[in-house]
Amino acid sequence: MIISKKAIEPYLTKDGSLIRELLHPDQQSVKNQSLAEATVPPGVTTHLHRHLRSEEIYHITAGCGVMQLGTAEFEVKAGDSVLIPPGTAHAIRNSGDDDLLILCCCAPPYRHEDTELL
Repeated sequence: MIISKKAIEPYLTKDGSLIRELLHPDQQSVKNQSLAEATVPPGVTTHLHRHLRSEEIYHITAGCGVMQLGTAEFEVKAGDSVLIPPGTAHAIRNSGDDDLLILCCCAPPYRHEDTELL
């Protein structure tokens, strides 16, 4: 199965990022995880939130930012990956001049109802 990013309409998630669901059980035959690309424009910070059930991985593919993970805050850039355990508060700020692009993998798959804004 091949999915083209260009064929997927983006939408705004509860955390304020623009998301393209590349692979999700509601759309394709994937069952246990989801893969999305998030776009965070320059100067924008996503809302602090957590996922009650999902473990999430952020892989930065372009740009740079400042990640808040629990009580820690650290810089991230293209090529970095961040593990976000279930129940861990997190947000990310684009600290650069270009879009921050993040591949987001969730297991179990992303669901709005699993996202709690803090």
